[in-house]
Amino acid sequence: MKIATWNVNSIKARLEPALAWLKQANPDVVCLQEIKTVDENFPKLAFEALGYNCAVHGQKSYNGVAILSKRPMEDVTPRLPAPDGVLDDHSRYLEAVIAGDKGIVRLGSIYAPNGNPFPGPKFDYKLAWLERLRLHARKLLRNEEPVVLLGDYNVIPEDKDAAKPKAWIKDALFQPESKAALRRIEHLGYTDAFRALHPEGGHYTFWDYFGSWERNNGIRIDHMLVSPQALDRLKKVGIDKEVRGASEKPSDHVPVWLELEI
Repeated sequence: MKIATWNVNSIKARLEPALAWLKQANPDVVCLQEIKTVDENFPKLAFEALGYNCAVHGQKSYNGVAILSKRPMEDVTPRLPAPDGVLDDHSRYLEAVIAGDKGIVRLGSIYAPNGNPFPGPKFDYKLAWLERLRLHARKLLRNEEPVVLLGDYNVIPEDKDAAKPKAWIKDALFQPESKAALRRIEHLGYTDAFRALHPEGGHYTFWDYFGSWERNNGIRIDHMLVSPQALDRLKKVGIDKEVRGASEKPSDHVPVWLELEI
């Protein structure tokens, strides 16, 4: 089963590039982030025409996540659990169970908060949200099933995940607290799937719109964390970097994918 993630940075603006990539890459499941539209305005018909079922957890103008699957989806659940008294209206998480030929996989489409400007309330919210994700990820491990939590984590894990690490020293994506929050999820028993098969640096998933693509001044912030049961089935991983230069109106992120024996 080929499972991908892509922060499309507005599905309306990137619909044609998204459809072109789907036809070429042919993933079984795609987790989308930052769709920037409410559920009823999501272009389901265009994706259904390619054979995808659509689950959407949208939000007007900001955030929003979706899962597209060529196989039926079950147990579709939006939003992370929140502590009592915490009201969070951001659409940043969508979970579903997908059945394969040799079992099931549980997926979480993730759009973690950016956290800038740092320091400040937005950074505090970022850390609190990642802690909520950690608690939920810990709960999912109890089921002892293949789990993949994938999407835009807005965290640069190490120096080798940035072309110019020093340029990010004051950015929320590169703060020690952000890196530690990601590591705490991994320490539960999850593995960074791409890093597991590509321990070397120099692989990026994001380039800003201000000349970074041309200079390959990128960062790796889109991650696929897999449970032990999913890691046992991991076959391949990849970054479809060429998508960034294939459109006149590209997203600033590119698709990332893995293949599981499911």
